[in-house]
Amino acid sequence: MKRILIVEDDHVISNELKEMLDSSNYEGIILNDFNNALKEILEINPDLILLDINIPNMNGQILLKELRRESNIPVIMVTSRKSEVDEVLSMSYGADDYVTKPYNPTLLLLKINAILKRTELKTNNINYHGITIIPSKGTIKKDNLEIILTKNEMIILNHLLNNVGNIVTRDDLMTELWNNKEYINDNALSVNISRLRSKLKEAGVGEAIETRKGQGYILK
Repeated sequence: MKRILIVEDDHVISNELKEMLDSSNYEGIILNDFNNALKEILEINPDLILLDINIPNMNGQILLKELRRESNIPVIMVTSRKSEVDEVLSMSYGADDYVTKPYNPTLLLLKINAILKRTELKTNNINYHGITIIPSKGTIKKDNLEIILTKNEMIILNHLLNNVGNIVTRDDLMTELWNNKEYINDNALSVNISRLRSKLKEAGVGEAIETRKGQGYILK
């Protein structure tokens, strides 16, 4: 059962979030000590954090910035603020996603599920059409052949694997790269896709990524 930490000082909202998480097969944990928030978070070591911007003693964005010096625990910012500046700052400090209050429970659960799946893909080896993808090493392996992927190629492949069988747009891929603090333009994306295809071909799965004209890519 995945453990999700709720960092929210409004008791009504935090209890609502815990009830929603517990009923969705997660373990919701409410942070109660805001005086030592960072220390408490690191000790609890949850699988994901729901973090409000307005918390006692410290702005949530600053807490996020400090957390990123110590840990890559996935974080979704949950706030009543609707400013684009807050959203951009949160993402630049390392948030994985962002939702505003009043939140849509279904949408929030979908975001949680997507981030946890993506996190698992980054840590677990994946078997795909006879090759082994090793995210922790950034490599793909076929028998005795091990091929090194660049960071961007690994991010792209992970995102395609997370959406296998579905079309992924170029904008989606560039957003994924930007969220990982990698600036990439349209031409650079094409180059990375081409290099990734070449490496997959070397491993024996050269037809894995199909281009859908005007739509994006699909990993078959």
